[in-house]
Amino acid sequence: MQRFFSFIVLFWLYILPWNAHAASSQWVSSWTASPQPVWGKDFPFPTNIPAYLQQQTFQQQLRLSLGGQRIRLVLSNEYGQQPLHIGAVTVATSGQPDHALAVTFQGQNSATIPAGAPMLSDPVDLPVAALSSLTVSMYFPQKTALTTFHWDGRQTAWIRKGDQTRQAQPAYSNQDAEKTTARIFLSSVLVENTQPASTVVVLGDSISDGNTATLDANTRWPDFLAQRLAMQNIAVLNAGISGARLLSDRMGVNALARFERDVLSQPHVNTVIILLGINDISWPGMAFEPQGKQPTLTQLTQGYQQLISRAHARGIRVVGATLLPFQGALNQTPFAAYYNADKDMLRQQLNDWIRNSGQFDAVVDFDQLLANPQQPLQLNPAYDSGDHLHPSDAGSKAMADAIELRLLLPQPASLSPVQ
Repeated sequence: MQRFFSFIVLFWLYILPWNAHAASSQWVSSWTASPQPVWGKDFPFPTNIPAYLQQQTFQQQLRLSLGGQRIRLVLSNEYGQQPLHIGAVTVATSGQPDHALAVTFQGQNSATIPAGAPMLSDPVDLPVAALSSLTVSMYFPQKTALTTFHWDGRQTAWIRKGDQTRQAQPAYSNQDAEKTTARIFLSSVLVENTQPASTVVVLGDSISDGNTATLDANTRWPDFLAQRLAMQNIAVLNAGISGARLLSDRMGVNALARFERDVLSQPHVNTVIILLGINDISWPGMAFEPQGKQPTLTQLTQGYQQLISRAHARGIRVVGATLLPFQGALNQTPFAAYYNADKDMLRQQLNDWIRNSGQFDAVVDFDQLLANPQQPLQLNPAYDSGDHLHPSDAGSKAMADAIELRLLLPQPASLSPVQ
């Protein structure tokens, strides 16, 4: 009988608290890079990656939004036609680049990912702080076609000879290393968080992806938003793809096709912010799509309504963002046909619908925020990167600062504005 009571005491003191802690912990996406299919040589932009790697290591850096006690990686072979074999994967924090930890998959150091599939790693015992940086290294021992990538990472990545996965120190002075700003195969980092946490996803194009943001400085507008929300234990996922469109494919699939992957399937999503449509309006008739046909306002709004309905069906709030002014966009480049008055008229009509349709749970008026007070069809020079399309770092910070945080905080279901 005494042994029975001793067991009960031990159970209440040790086993039950441990189980309660385990039950309260949750895996939350802390960073993402939306996968894209690699395009062919007929497209005006280079891919910025080689066609394949062999006996080489690819090292990429990233900044988390939330922290946690452990992490997991998600690798993607979504656009591969063959199984993807990776010989070794390691991860290291920027503070300890020489202490790379092995990442395993069902206990194995290597991984083979079927064509079209993602793969989730085992947990890695690596405590990470909010807004901390990681280096992820992947070794490819055999000839591996690079089919799934993220074109505009805005972070320097390195291609090194041999298996350098245990050498996570970036190869700044290594004459044998090549560098790129693209990412390959890495699509998400999850953190184990023991506090109530939620996620905000930004679904966008190059303006969110950070096309003109300062390299290696984390100055995309979702980065600035992540800084504001870190203390609230809210992750911010940047699901921007440069060149992305609401209705059509090319630099990534259309938003309706990738919405499940990039938004709805992310754990603990509370809110999605949608800033999309300018490429749908502007690509037709220019170098990206010379024979393309411009969508109608009805087609664009119906696309938005589909995203809203699908998000609301999952209890996710939707914040609509108006499209930025773009008069004169890319006018000193081969892509000067990106802007004309008819395209801008459609942008204004779409913005009017975003503001006044009542379809969104909230609206952020980036158009009004970033417009030149003297010439409202143009970006304010204080916020213009110089191409009259993408905001500068200052413009991106203004965008993040303009969002009322109360719109992004979790709400009780009974108070949710979701319809």
